[in-house]
Amino acid sequence: MDSLRSHIEAGGWPVGTRIPPEQALVEELGVGRSTLREALGALVHLGLLEARVGDGTYVRASSELQSVMVRRASSAQRNNVLELRTVLEEYASGAAALRRSEDHLRQLKELLADADAACAGEDRAAATRVDALFHRAVVRASGNDLLIEVYDCLGTALASALGGLPWDAADAEEHAGLHRRLVDAIEARDESGARAAAAAIVQLTRDHEPEAPRAAEEP
Repeated sequence: MDSLRSHIEAGGWPVGTRIPPEQALVEELGVGRSTLREALGALVHLGLLEARVGDGTYVRASSELQSVMVRRASSAQRNNVLELRTVLEEYASGAAALRRSEDHLRQLKELLADADAACAGEDRAAATRVDALFHRAVVRASGNDLLIEVYDCLGTALASALGGLPWDAADAEEHAGLHRRLVDAIEARDESGARAAAAAIVQLTRDHEPEAPRAAEEP
């Protein structure tokens, strides 16, 4: 089990991918089929793997910490997830403005360009993926290793909070403008400006949350 877990944690099988079939793993690892099944079952129990009947086994999380935190965040109310995102990203953005390197800044600008291209092509799924990469890059620029680890563990749940929101062209442009404002503040080493831009990005998302359905009135 340790070799399988190490391979997952090292990114050998990224989250969301299907691991090799059982026979291939038996041959690669040089273990018996029963030993392999026991190890796979343990990793499923820990939440690192997910067995899908008739489809194989997929990587669900890269670590036990990620498994626990993503499961908890995914079961929380969307508004609570957005509040948590505000806390993490606002602090991280301010820290990034103070500690970012030229490499961090270059990566952020490249991701901005990728996001603009995705929006121009009206590919909402691609735009969401780039947005998640952008915010992870901001957090990494903070230089806080523990914050980076926690944010990476929650990345899937935090990114999912953006999915399915009713964005129109004006909303998308405002969203892009706030991201440019954030990068400008980080480049200028403007801590308060970066924190304000990060908070505004999450607030825009919260403003577009669909209203909860009203309970049916009693006859």
